[in-house]
Amino acid sequence: MLKISHKKIEKDSEGYLKKTTDWSTELAKEIAKKEKIILQDDHWKVINFIRKFYFKFNISPSMRMLITSIEKEIGREKSNSIYLFKLFPEGPAKQASKIAGIPKPSQCL
Repeated sequence: MLKISHKKIEKDSEGYLKKTTDWSTELAKEIAKKEKIILQDDHWKVINFIRKFYFKFNISPSMRMLITSIEKEIGREKSNSIYLFKLFPEGPAKQASKIAGIPKPSQCL
């Protein structure tokens, strides 16, 4: 359970939000801090992309889906697993989804 602006936020046992509607940028910053990530512009591009993807397709993107889909958002040179792991060292799809307030990808290690 997290508290943001005097609101209790429920999370599952792995730290993912139980309700996507509880998400906010303030909450994302708190989750990122617990994940030992300082959010920069490229982090936000990935986070916002993952949120849009989830709400459009009703699925959290797996790593393969993420790499295939995100090139237009962050550019070809950055849409690869090496770069994404630099941003989200615990696993780009998994860790970015947690910070983005969406469920853990089903095809996640």
